[in-house]
Amino acid sequence: MTGKIRSLLIFLCIFLFLGGCGYYFPNVYTGPEMLVYMPNWKNRTDKLGIDNSMYQSLSAWFQKSEKINLTKDQNAADLVLAGEIISIDLPGIGWDTDAQTTDIKIELRLRYVLKNLKTGKIIWEVPNDIWTENYNTLTDRADTEDEAVDEILDEVSEKIYLGTLTKIRKMNRELLLDEAKDK
Repeated sequence: MTGKIRSLLIFLCIFLFLGGCGYYFPNVYTGPEMLVYMPNWKNRTDKLGIDNSMYQSLSAWFQKSEKINLTKDQNAADLVLAGEIISIDLPGIGWDTDAQTTDIKIELRLRYVLKNLKTGKIIWEVPNDIWTENYNTLTDRADTEDEAVDEILDEVSEKIYLGTLTKIRKMNRELLLDEAKDK
């Protein structure tokens, strides 16, 4: 019995320490509920379906939040998260003795914006976000390029999700400060 109590006390101390030092979990949003309108991203590349993959990846990240939901109804939304895939480039970065490409670096260029639909104010804008991922062409697998693109999309989706949470928190703090000034 004392082992369980000791474990509980240690857990409680760690929990209180983390809560007391200002640590928070950046992927958890506890503020007021928000609806985000997210249209399909524009695809300016010749890679078919990358826009749908981007939407699916972002949707998966936003499903982690209980308080922020995606909607297809722009009129009901609080925010809009829109973007476009500007370009995808596949330059060779490694060659073998026969001058055959052995490694390719995928470079994906994106642009996105988060806007408050109630005020019309742009909360966050990233006009030129560049992401890269390397893959080896010497493997027998044909899907390595697609896997590298999916890896980029997941990483950028995580960045956009966490960035959106940060911007929403900041927007809510500013709103609370404005309300306090008005009183």
